[in-house]
Amino acid sequence: MKQKIQRLIIPMVILSLVITSVTIYYTKINTVSATINHPFDFQYRDFGFDANPETGEIFINKDGVKESASLPLPKQKVANLKKTSQSITWSYPDSKIDFKIEKKDHYLDIKLTSTGATEFEWPRVSADHYTLPLGEGKYIPSNDQSWKEYLKDEKEMSFSSNFSMRFFALNNKKYSIVYIAESMFNDTIRFQAKDQIKFSFVHEFPSINPKKEYGFRLYVTENNPVEIAQVYKNYVKEMGQFKTLQEKAKENPNIEKLYGAPHFYLWNDHAFTKENINFGKLKTKLTDPLISWIEQLLKQYTQDGSTEFMKTINQIKNQNYMDQAQKNTIVRSLNIILKLEQLYNKDIFQNVDEESTKLIQNGISHLSEQELYRLNKKLLKSVLTDSIDEIEEWGKKDTDMIQDMKSSGIKHAWIGLQNWANGLMNPDLVQKANQSGYLVGPYDSYHSIHDKKNVDWNTASFDDPSLYEQATITKKNGQKESGFLGKGRKLNPTLSLPSVKKRVAGILKNGIPFNSWFIDCDATGEVFDDYSPNHITTQEQDMKARLQRMSYIRDEKQMVIGSEGGNDFASSVISYAHGIETPVIKWGDPDMRENKTSPYYVGAYWSPDGSIPERYSKSIPIKSQYRSIYIDPVYSLPLYKLVYNDSVITSHHWEWGSLKIKNEVGNRMLNELLYNIPPLYHLDQNTWSKNKNMITSYTNAWSAFHKKAVTKPMTRFQTLSEDRLVQSTEFGEDMKVIVNYSNRDFDYNGEKIKPKTAVLYDRNTKKVWDVSKYRD
Repeated sequence: MKQKIQRLIIPMVILSLVITSVTIYYTKINTVSATINHPFDFQYRDFGFDANPETGEIFINKDGVKESASLPLPKQKVANLKKTSQSITWSYPDSKIDFKIEKKDHYLDIKLTSTGATEFEWPRVSADHYTLPLGEGKYIPSNDQSWKEYLKDEKEMSFSSNFSMRFFALNNKKYSIVYIAESMFNDTIRFQAKDQIKFSFVHEFPSINPKKEYGFRLYVTENNPVEIAQVYKNYVKEMGQFKTLQEKAKENPNIEKLYGAPHFYLWNDHAFTKENINFGKLKTKLTDPLISWIEQLLKQYTQDGSTEFMKTINQIKNQNYMDQAQKNTIVRSLNIILKLEQLYNKDIFQNVDEESTKLIQNGISHLSEQELYRLNKKLLKSVLTDSIDEIEEWGKKDTDMIQDMKSSGIKHAWIGLQNWANGLMNPDLVQKANQSGYLVGPYDSYHSIHDKKNVDWNTASFDDPSLYEQATITKKNGQKESGFLGKGRKLNPTLSLPSVKKRVAGILKNGIPFNSWFIDCDATGEVFDDYSPNHITTQEQDMKARLQRMSYIRDEKQMVIGSEGGNDFASSVISYAHGIETPVIKWGDPDMRENKTSPYYVGAYWSPDGSIPERYSKSIPIKSQYRSIYIDPVYSLPLYKLVYNDSVITSHHWEWGSLKIKNEVGNRMLNELLYNIPPLYHLDQNTWSKNKNMITSYTNAWSAFHKKAVTKPMTRFQTLSEDRLVQSTEFGEDMKVIVNYSNRDFDYNGEKIKPKTAVLYDRNTKKVWDVSKYRD
């Protein structure tokens, strides 16, 4: 989650990455030397089954090999047992559960119905290794020490949020057993990792939900992630839930601008910066009554008040200079008051021009947000006069940066602003991005709601004052669900749509040309039961309301929609997602989140000068115990891509952009090439200048392959070496990538694949990316 927080307590120091240029070789050849196979020859596998009703065990028999699909529960009393060649049904009178297993053409249909149970744990499972859609996908050996240590802490996972797709696979020597859950709601995965990794599936039957059933389809496949993913993809299509990007683009052609587009978060938090100020002249302007008015506004309408501002003003009275911290405080404070509806004071702003006069006469409370910012900029300029640049120069460097990106060969790009206010403050930037052929859109959120409006956290501010008490989520124990970082509450999505419509209409009122919209949290699978008596809501209703509000912005405003996470319940609505490829890494580790002296500290949400906050700019190492879990290619599988490569474009969570992890920039680039992932960068003028050559050389080369591959399904994935460090993917019938993550040459069918390289084959063309020289 990324909420807009203007003020935390530590200053930020940008740590720039020093990265050498990638070496790129282009070779045209008559035939592709690496064999590209025909699309995966999928077929369903037949099998037999049996069950032990006393213990809830299910046994699978395929080609004479018997495996347990579920571990035994403690023996229970069985009633109403009925068994035929194609089905077994029974009841647990003590547990108050009815059990039904029925053989269909290619799978077992398993249903568990509560006759009074509030929770039931089934199945419990064990295997040699697991194929799990955790984020993009993971291969997890049951005896792996890294995963055992990790799962000792992460004992429970929410099935709806931690699993990007609704299945899990048990892999043994001869074949795999695939469970597809027919509901994602009220389910918890509980791990046991003392000896070997095992886990169980626990379903709650909430009192507010009349549905008292959960169930699975159970398939048998070859021990192959491609076949496992294909079984699930076929299921999604059968349910009518699969939609390709090309189908989505027929409804909104702007979606094609995602093809071959790197993703950039553009940080322009201030309407003007220190570079726009003549501080010598400014000091003469910072006198009463202006100072007293700024103090009053900051004290009354901002979270942090006026203390720091007034401290700085008092300091500079007796100085003939201003240090950087003092300049930052003054510029930040002036930028904050630019956003306030209460800024206009006829006694302070006496020399207003004709445009300002008309806006004031229209009634400030009736102005759009964009008009308010236009007025406030002119008001501030009227009193600061020649101590600040002309308004047309404010934000011009950001607009120039967009032009430079285009001139540098970046044909397509997704540009995200950290807040809609940044676009309304600088509409020329949005216009330039749109004219350049880029997607550009704001960050928006309907996750948290605060009791009082806060200009520093406007996504949690809503015009309807009744929402905080009457539309927030109540837990089963009667307490309210806390908002992000424990602040405020969580808004019930089923009651949010009128506010969504009002907010979006207000942002777009003056025609600012946003063509994309990023909505926080809605595709993460974080859904809630709301026990509030006046608006009881199930998790399923919560999820549907999230899809409804994203669909509204997509359809009514013709926006290309993206969201955090990207779990597949949202796949038919969204076109891009941030978080599947690299999710938030170990949220609860104090070294990463609290201990500011730790080398692993991810950084603060806020920067003192409006530049990129450390949380997004600071390069940090990853702890060794987390590398295996989150980024090690040995454990990674492209499960999501095997299902959704041509449906949803996925990248990293914004906290873990392509340059975030120290000493891993090259490896993550290789992963982006292998999995067809857009790189994600955080930019301001300084970081663009420092990293421009690296970004353009890589993205311009990456873009051409992605642009084609994203219109095709991923058809194959293979590990080519025993250590799993040489891997390949295929897209459609004529595109292939081989990546060598290792530090040694690898011979593949007589072709030498050099260390730290990716080889891309597209029909009769071969390209080689060598990232061995990348360093932090």
